Amino acid sequence: MSKLSSFLLVLFLWVGFGNVSNTQAQNKRAVLERKKSRLKSDIAYKNTLLKKNEKEQNNTLNQLVLLQDKISKRLELIATINSEVKFLNSEIEKNEELIMSMERDIDKLKAEYARMIQFAYRNRSSYDKIMYVFASEDFNQAYKRLRYLQQYSEFRKKQTEDIKRLENILMKKNAELLAEKADKEALLLTENKEKSILADEKNEQQQVYASLQSREEELKKEIREKQKERQQMQLAIERIIAEEVRLAQKKNTSKSGEWSLTPESKALANSFTANKGQLPWPVEKGTITDKYGVHAHPVLKSIKINNHGVGISTNQGATARAVFDGEVSRIIVIPGAGKAIIVRHGDYLTVYGNLKEVYVAAGDQVKVKQILGEIITIDGKTELQFEIHKGVNATTLDPSLWLFKGR
Repeated sequence: MSKLSSFLLVLFLWVGFGNVSNTQAQNKRAVLERKKSRLKSDIAYKNTLLKKNEKEQNNTLNQLVLLQDKISKRLELIATINSEVKFLNSEIEKNEELIMSMERDIDKLKAEYARMIQFAYRNRSSYDKIMYVFASEDFNQAYKRLRYLQQYSEFRKKQTEDIKRLENILMKKNAELLAEKADKEALLLTENKEKSILADEKNEQQQVYASLQSREEELKKEIREKQKERQQMQLAIERIIAEEVRLAQKKNTSKSGEWSLTPESKALANSFTANKGQLPWPVEKGTITDKYGVHAHPVLKSIKINNHGVGISTNQGATARAVFDGEVSRIIVIPGAGKAIIVRHGDYLTVYGNLKEVYVAAGDQVKVKQILGEIITIDGKTELQFEIHKGVNATTLDPSLWLFKGR
C-alpha cells in the first residue's frame, strides 16, 4: 500500500470515528439544552407567581420561599451553562486537533502527488511508454506493464478526487469549529447575564428576609395556626380510616386493625405503588414551596415545622385534580383553611387541602387528572396542601417522591 493510500485509510477511519463521536456529542449537548430549557421555564413560572404575590402583599413568607427556590434554580441554570461551555471547549479542542492533523496529512498527500506529477512529466513521451511495454521479456510481462500504466493513470485521477474530498471535509470541520466558538461566546454572555440577575435576586431575598424577621410574633402565630390545621386534617384522616375498618369488621370482611380490600382494590393499590415517581401533579402547573416532613422554618430557624405532605404554590383560580383513579372517601371542612378532599386508592389515600370549592361528593368514582375543586387564595397565596397516606395507621409518605419528576 502506498503512503497516499495509508494516509487516506487513516483519515477516513478518523472521520468515521469522528462522525460517531459527533453524534454522541450532539446527544450530550441536547441533554444539556433540555435541562437548561426546563430550568428557564421553571424560573419564569416562579417569576409569574412572585409578581402576583407582590401585587397582593409585599414581603410574605411565600415570597421568600419562591425567591429561595428561584435562586436555587438560577444557580443550577448557571452550572448547566457552565457545563455546556466546558463541553464546547472540549469539542473545540478536539476539532482543532483534528483540523491540524488533517492539514498536515493533506500537505503530505499533495507533496507525494507533486512528485508523481514530476515523474509523469519526465516520462511523458508516448514513445517511452511504448518502449517500456515492448521491452518486456514475454507477453505476460508486457500485459502486466500495460495494466500498470493504465492503473497508474487511474490512481493519479483517484488521488486528485481524494484530496478534494478531504479538503471538503476539512472545510466542513472548520465551519463546525467556527459555529462552536460562536455558541461558546453566546453562552458566556448568557452566563454573565444570569450571574447579574442572581446577584439582584440575592439582594431582594435579603430584603424580604430582614422584613420578615421584624415580624417574628406574627410569623409564630401563622406557624401555630398552620400546625393546628395540619393536626386537624391528620385526625380527620385517622377517624375516616378507623371508621372504614370498624364497618368492615362489623361485616366480618376485615381482620382487626386491617383494611378490607376487594381484589379490585388490591389491584388498584398495586397499580398505585407501581406508579411511584410517575404520578401526575395534583395541579396543572405549580411548584413545591413547603416540603414534606420536619424541617426548619425559612425565617425562624429555631422553630421546626412538620408537614404531612407538601405545599404546592400555583396560579390564582387554579384547580386540584386527582393523581390516580379512586373513590372519594370524605370531604372535610377545616376552619380557616377551606375544605379538603380525601380520595382512596386501595389502601392508599391522597388528600387535597386548602380548597375553596369542591366539585365531587363522597362515594364518587374519580379518574386520574379529574378536576376535584378550586384552590383557595389567602393573602395572595394560592397553595394546595397535598398528602399521601398508606395503611390503617395513615402513615404519611413524601409526595415529592411519588410525583412525576420530568416537569
